[in-house]
Amino acid sequence: MVNARASGPDASWELPARLRIGVDSGGTFTDVCLYDPATGRLSVWKLSSTAHDPSEAIASGIVQGLAAAGHAGADVAYVGHGTTVATNALIQGRLARAGMVTTAGFRDVIEIRRQMRPALYDLQVRKPAPPATRDLRLEVPERLRFDGSVALPLDEAALREAARRLKAEDVAAVAICFLFAHLAPAHEARAKQILAEELPTVFLTASHEVAPEYREYERFSTTALNAALGPVMQVYLGRLAPRLRDAGIVHPPHLTQSNGGVISAEAAARQPVRTVLSGPAAGVMGAIAIGAAAGLGHIITFDMGGTSSDVALIEDGRAQMAMDTEVHGHALKVPMLDIHTVGAGGGSIARVDAGRHLKVGPTSAGANPGPVCYGLGNEEPTVTDANVVLGVQHPTHLLGGRMPIDRAKAEAAIARLAGKMNLSTMETAQGILSVVTANMAKAIRVISVERGLDPRDYMLMAFGGAGPVHAARLARELEIRRVLVPRSPGLLCALGLLLTDLRINLAAGRMAKLGTESLPSVAEGYAALEAQAEAWFAEEGIAPPDRGISRSVDMRYEGQAHELTVDCPPGPLTEATLVILRNRFEEAHRQYYGYISPEEPIRVVTLRLDATGRVPKAALPAHPPTATPLAETITGTRSLWLPEAGGTIACPVHDREKLGPGHAIPGPAIIEQMDSTTLVLPGQVATVDPGLNLMIEEVAA
Repeated sequence: MVNARASGPDASWELPARLRIGVDSGGTFTDVCLYDPATGRLSVWKLSSTAHDPSEAIASGIVQGLAAAGHAGADVAYVGHGTTVATNALIQGRLARAGMVTTAGFRDVIEIRRQMRPALYDLQVRKPAPPATRDLRLEVPERLRFDGSVALPLDEAALREAARRLKAEDVAAVAICFLFAHLAPAHEARAKQILAEELPTVFLTASHEVAPEYREYERFSTTALNAALGPVMQVYLGRLAPRLRDAGIVHPPHLTQSNGGVISAEAAARQPVRTVLSGPAAGVMGAIAIGAAAGLGHIITFDMGGTSSDVALIEDGRAQMAMDTEVHGHALKVPMLDIHTVGAGGGSIARVDAGRHLKVGPTSAGANPGPVCYGLGNEEPTVTDANVVLGVQHPTHLLGGRMPIDRAKAEAAIARLAGKMNLSTMETAQGILSVVTANMAKAIRVISVERGLDPRDYMLMAFGGAGPVHAARLARELEIRRVLVPRSPGLLCALGLLLTDLRINLAAGRMAKLGTESLPSVAEGYAALEAQAEAWFAEEGIAPPDRGISRSVDMRYEGQAHELTVDCPPGPLTEATLVILRNRFEEAHRQYYGYISPEEPIRVVTLRLDATGRVPKAALPAHPPTATPLAETITGTRSLWLPEAGGTIACPVHDREKLGPGHAIPGPAIIEQMDSTTLVLPGQVATVDPGLNLMIEEVAA
């Protein structure tokens, strides 16, 4: 157990004198953060994940963390949880058997998809199968027009017959997807009532509840995925809840959404598709909070774990959002933090392809068997093995001594790979790091350069167990001059759960021209969304002073295929509002596309409302300068192979627990802590700021 320095509770909140716990369940490790508002103490715990049942490691980690901190389950008032259950189910195809009922003539919408090809020149590319197979997609007579008016009433007898057919097929879930239901949901609502009567034990979801937005394919795909994930999430939560109760925790958990906010377990069970990027989103929200405390608003987050690296861009303290995206080939139309993921993690496997080129990832060794140095049976070298062989990571153990490491096995595995390329073992290990660094740099360019932004204008915040290990090299590759490593980088996703609010995104389709004539329709739409927000606030028990809402709108030029989202000012909607919206849209259009067309009419496509319920948070206090000499933080030296230094050097190793504000560590240096290792390269210096973050900067020539 590692304890952060004690601090006073956040004065802006009346914190309960009970523990608040954040848990992030990753592919390799499960991280636990415990915050005690009474003392301001933050404690952390880390253990291997249990892939067969993530709830097992979550409950075990909480129990172990509580015991190490001298607490019991009865002391816990809140558990926030970032989960990969929906993500893994989607990627591995472990979805529930799902059916679908849709408007007659439209059952193949989710299979026809769009004309866009995932790989332009790959004639053999195979698109993922829809969540509901064709034989389980049943059509019923009903039809709405493009304006939401009824062209053909719902045939309830046909719907009941479809329900009986699906029951005979033993489906576990049914998606209800009708044409133009985002404009007029009455048919879908009635269909759900009838299906609930006919299929009382089946998970039901309707498109107007999940994605009430324009574009049938994306809406149908999102709804079908929500249906197929529903039983999976219910089974998972059904295992987690009793485990927590057995630990003495009576409060049900909250789960992170892909938008960075948290929702109740009950809400997550209804709409599991909102948790597909649950874990990475918590890390981004933690990064925003730490950046704000450090006075930094322009940040590129770099979260490198055991299986992947996730990057996101934060501008002026706000994360970029994506209103529709694709996850493992499936279209999702739910608001998500704009996180780009590549298969580059500590467990990413290195290999030589048919052209004798070195490749790293996306295949990962995961938690079990893990890297070769874990000694659990894997024989293919990974990124972690390369770091152990080069001396960046400890040659005998990780997690403060709780996880043994076998350097000899890692070296033998890399030597076998080196033999295939006629290189030395050290050159091959360094080559693995160079390749994975290039992969991660490409991911950052996707969210910055490809959107007209210069990564050199941002600070790189590195976290995840492997992020600080690679951050210095990655920053140098991108010419980013500053890197921030948080106090507990390996557990930032878990900590992020203690630094974020409850949040839900609501949307309403509105196909209208941006003009005075559309103001009543837009005002009516926002009024309906605000009523939904009020109902959600009441359901979550958010007191009126802690409620907050913000509005935005998706707009595009007439005839354009895609929209841009811009903020809508608060208050009554007037002609002045229209001017503001036009200006903001043109500013965004110029940023993304490089031009504007003032003569073109603008159309409103979707109204959006973000509802936020403010909750107590962990404190991020400032600390006074340290009086400890830097020499007392050095625990020894380690042989480190660095091409920048011409080969093997004796590198000082610092204990991060002993570092305090004012310390400046010149590179090359290794800074170790329980949950991660930070490498400082020659020509760089790492200083400790008042928030106990490490700020790595290039030394001026």
